[in-house]
Amino acid sequence: YKRQPLRCGYAICWKEGGWGMSARKGVVCEEGAQATVELAVVAPVLVVLALISYNMMVFVSATARFDRVAPDIVLAHGSSPPASESDAGAGTWGVADAVAGELERAMEGYEVEIEVEVSEGGRGGLDGSGVLGLVGPLRDVTCVMRYRPWPQGWSIAGVELGAPLFMEHERCVTIDPWRSGVIV
Repeated sequence: YKRQPLRCGYAICWKEGGWGMSARKGVVCEEGAQATVELAVVAPVLVVLALISYNMMVFVSATARFDRVAPDIVLAHGSSPPASESDAGAGTWGVADAVAGELERAMEGYEVEIEVEVSEGGRGGLDGSGVLGLVGPLRDVTCVMRYRPWPQGWSIAGVELGAPLFMEHERCVTIDPWRSGVIV
């Protein structure tokens, strides 16, 4: 085919029906497989964007549920003593295990990992010394939810696919163990 460049940056080229114009200088004017090439370039990008959107929607949904149920579960199980005599010496670890178990039950529809840590003293710095030593310290219950994005551990032709990171959300609830149902 013949191509004749113009001074304005357009190129005139021969097409099946006659002469046509190309908006780019030096570009071949064949358009027969252009949609196929564009689809081959755009399709992987759209798949990756769809996976990112899916993972973000699941994480936001799990976070909303976690934020609703964590304070209620901490209130119900964080200030109460352990249920059996075998757990009586467990102290705050018994509370952490009870809260973690209930949170895992509440988050059953989501594939998340739950970790609960209990610390005495609260964020206010009351460690039980001084004038308020007989009152007893506040208790911080830190609940951590970890979501591992999908897909994980896929291997195609020896190439590992998937997101290597966790998405993490933390909720800290301070309670008074001597007054049940009170969040400080």
